[in-house]
Amino acid sequence: MKNEMTLAFDSISENEAFARVAVAAFVTQLNPTLEEVADIKTAVSEAVTNAIIHGYGKEGGEIFLDMTADPAEKTLTVCVTDTGAGIQDVKKAMEPLYTTDTTGERSGMGFSFMEAFMDEVHVESTPGHGTT
Repeated sequence: MKNEMTLAFDSISENEAFARVAVAAFVTQLNPTLEEVADIKTAVSEAVTNAIIHGYGKEGGEIFLDMTADPAEKTLTVCVTDTGAGIQDVKKAMEPLYTTDTTGERSGMGFSFMEAFMDEVHVESTPGHGTT
């Protein structure tokens, strides 16, 4: 039987660690390896950080973390959603080293890390309405 969980939290940097711990605790029902847990935590961290920094910036907002564990299929699906700025060009945004950050603090590797650590990454976005 599938198990589902939804969390909603403020888009502040302190909640990135909360999201990592929440997904790590949730995935234990699938009996993952330590490496798998670390990979999942890294991908979630990148997605939540993107929502905080690029989705909302200084405006703030709410981030939604939806998780589904399917023990029969041994799969975990994680969706991180914001209702912030959205992405003008998803394909371009997913290119390694591409960033809209003008401060020089961001490397533009968030999506690349997600793709490296997960089996599949799907991004849907509507400018002005947010990203999943």
